[in-house]
Amino acid sequence: MAEKHYTYLDYAASAPLRDVARDAWLAYHDKPWGVANANSLHTLGRSAARDLEAAHRMLARCIGCGFRPNEVILTSGGTESNNLAVLGMAEGARRKSANRRNCVVLSAIEHDSVLDVASILRGRGFEVVLARPGRDGVVSAEEVASAMGDSCALVSVMAANNETGVIQPTANIVEAAHAGGALAHVDAVQAFGRIDLDCAKADAVSVAAHKIGGPLGVGAVAMRTRCPFDAQSLGGGQEMGRRPGTQDVAGAVAFAAAAELVCRELPSVRPAVEALANHVYERLCAPGTGIIPTTVAHVDHTRLPGMVSVMVPSMDSESLVLKLDDMGFEVSAGSACSSGSLDPSHVLSAMGIARDEALGSLRVSFDERVTLEELDAFCDALLGIVSAK
Repeated sequence: MAEKHYTYLDYAASAPLRDVARDAWLAYHDKPWGVANANSLHTLGRSAARDLEAAHRMLARCIGCGFRPNEVILTSGGTESNNLAVLGMAEGARRKSANRRNCVVLSAIEHDSVLDVASILRGRGFEVVLARPGRDGVVSAEEVASAMGDSCALVSVMAANNETGVIQPTANIVEAAHAGGALAHVDAVQAFGRIDLDCAKADAVSVAAHKIGGPLGVGAVAMRTRCPFDAQSLGGGQEMGRRPGTQDVAGAVAFAAAAELVCRELPSVRPAVEALANHVYERLCAPGTGIIPTTVAHVDHTRLPGMVSVMVPSMDSESLVLKLDDMGFEVSAGSACSSGSLDPSHVLSAMGIARDEALGSLRVSFDERVTLEELDAFCDALLGIVSAK
């Protein structure tokens, strides 16, 4: 019996491993120092340290925004990067201000790895305020500024939303945060490698390897040396003492290889993938299909390339995902991290989208490795499901 073919269209959850990342990971383990701890003083340890430093340099170069190699802190992924940045920077800013700054502003459409930190912050004596988006999915700098007050320690906002793909005005938000005396953290986990990051003045930026075709379990947060920060774990002085623990050098090398490729090819890849996404929108959201976009604006440069966010108001996401899965198409109902819930997406709810529409949301995501023919086959499948309801 032939094995069933699946078309994977959930790159925003985790992108398939790229050959360059796999090759870099395997090649590192083939080196004599592939077994060594990069913090050891012997010859093999120093060789491992040199490869680790090279990975830091490449990641700093790809993240850009003026970060230096020694400001790139390696982590276990995007969730840890966000947790570490939000908790550590909030604590550091409060300490520096002698407890005067005890408010943290988050946007209401952040990933759970940021929003779920709110309860911990409140338990540590912080006030947490949520800045609301408009119906277009954009959190404005004016909304952030009005939420800050006079005692804001930190503002944390994503570069682009992981469910709708809507790109946020991060440069303006960072400027508003600094004008109010607060630090600014940008969650660029979904945006890194897909768009040029507009975070030149941000104090910290989070990224993750598996979103761009690097290995799972590797991430980073780039953080200015001058940024007040309280480490959230203890033991050893690795990663400038901000994230102690023996580094996964092979993972860092593989992450750097994937980052170098996607950032080098971004100028040509982005418009091509945007064109594919616009084609999918045009097919799915044509008059009479019963499928609508989550936001009206889905033109070039307002969304992440390769992310399509739609709703089928008369159906529920779980049924749609399972029916498409049975037909060999792998998509998600909004964020993969919160799938399995029968509640509407917190992102769509914050945008003011009605419950019956939000319950039928789908996220389709891909990069240049997916073909037009595969996307057309997916469109045919979804349109057939909706028309047969």
